[in-house]
Amino acid sequence: MKQAGWYDKSTNGIVVMVNPYSQKEQIQQVIYRILDANLDRAREGLRILEEWCRFGLNNSQMANECKQLRQEIAAWHSVELRAARDTQGDIGTELSHPHEEERSGIKALLLANFCRVQEALRVLEEYGKLYNSDMGKACKQMRYRVYTLETNLMGYERHQLLLRSHLYFVTSPAENLLVTVEAALKGGLTLVQYRDKDALDSLRLENAKQLCQLCHHYGALFVINDRVDLALAVDADGVHLGQEDMPIATARKLLGPQRLIGRSTTNSDEMQRAIAEGADYIGVGPVYDTPTKEGKAATGLEYVRYAVTNSSVPWFAIGGIDTTNINDVIDAGASRVAVVRSLMQAEQPTLVTQYLISQLHRIQP
Repeated sequence: MKQAGWYDKSTNGIVVMVNPYSQKEQIQQVIYRILDANLDRAREGLRILEEWCRFGLNNSQMANECKQLRQEIAAWHSVELRAARDTQGDIGTELSHPHEEERSGIKALLLANFCRVQEALRVLEEYGKLYNSDMGKACKQMRYRVYTLETNLMGYERHQLLLRSHLYFVTSPAENLLVTVEAALKGGLTLVQYRDKDALDSLRLENAKQLCQLCHHYGALFVINDRVDLALAVDADGVHLGQEDMPIATARKLLGPQRLIGRSTTNSDEMQRAIAEGADYIGVGPVYDTPTKEGKAATGLEYVRYAVTNSSVPWFAIGGIDTTNINDVIDAGASRVAVVRSLMQAEQPTLVTQYLISQLHRIQP
C-alpha cells in the first residue's frame, strides 16, 4: 500500500516510488494527519457524551457544554488538516482491543468516552504547538473543562440514581453474598452497601471488586461501609460512615466531589451535623432493635417523623425493618428504607426486594 503523497514514476521502464515532499514537508503531513485524527476523535467522544446529557439526564447545561466544546474543536479543523487524511493508509483502523467491543453499562460507556476525549485533547495540545501555538493553548483549556464536565456529570449521575433509590441493601457476611446481592438486583434494587467489619482486607478487597462489578452491571450504586481506601481501590460510588469514623470533610478530600458520602445518625443533633458537614444522604435509626447495631437503643418511629420535616438530604430509615413492619415505617413518613437481614436471610431475595420496592413506590407520586 502506498503511503500518502507517494506516486509511481517510470524511468527507462523501471517503476520507482517518488515522494514529492521534502523531509520537512513529510513531517508536516504526519502532524496534520495526527491533528486531523484527534480532532475527529475528540468531537465524536463529545457527541456521545452530549447525547446522554441530553436524552439520559435531561440536563441542558451539561449538554450545552458538550456542544460548545465540539464547536470550539471544530473551529480548528481546517481544510489543510482534512486534506492530509489517509484513511486507507492508516494502520490504526485495523487495531482493536476486546474492551472496545463491549461496554458493561452506561457508566463504562461514559468513562470510556471521557478518556477518549481527554487523550485526544492532550495529543492536540502537544502536536498543536507544532501547528499553531494558539491551538495548543486552546486544547489545554478545553481538556481542563472536560475534566470538570466529567466530575459534574458522574456526580450528577450518582446523585440522580440516589434520589431514585428507595430501597437500600446493606450486606452482612455470608457465603452466598454474591448470589444474594444479584438476586436482589434482579428484583430492581439500585443501591447496595458492602459491610463487613471483621474480614481480612484481602477478602474484603476481592468481595468489593466483585460486588462493584455486579452492581454496575445492573446499573446500581455500590457503596462501601467505613473504608475510603477500599472505595477508591475498586472505584465504588461512595462510602458510608458511622459516627465514629473519619470526618466527612476528610473523606471528601480523598474521594473528590463526584462520589457519595453517607452518614449514620441516631438523633436530631447527629442529623443536623451530618447535613452541615456535607453528607449526601443519611441513615435514620435504628428504628427497631437490631443485632447489627449492638448497644444502640432503638429510636422508634419518632425519629423517622422528625426526619420527614427536618432532613434536607435523602434519608433512609434503617434498623430491624422487614416485610412485617415496613408499612408502619412508611406510615410514619419514610419514603426510603435500608434493610439487612430481611434480604440477607430471605429464601427468595428477588421476590422480597420486589415486595419492599412496591410498598415504597405505593406512596410515590
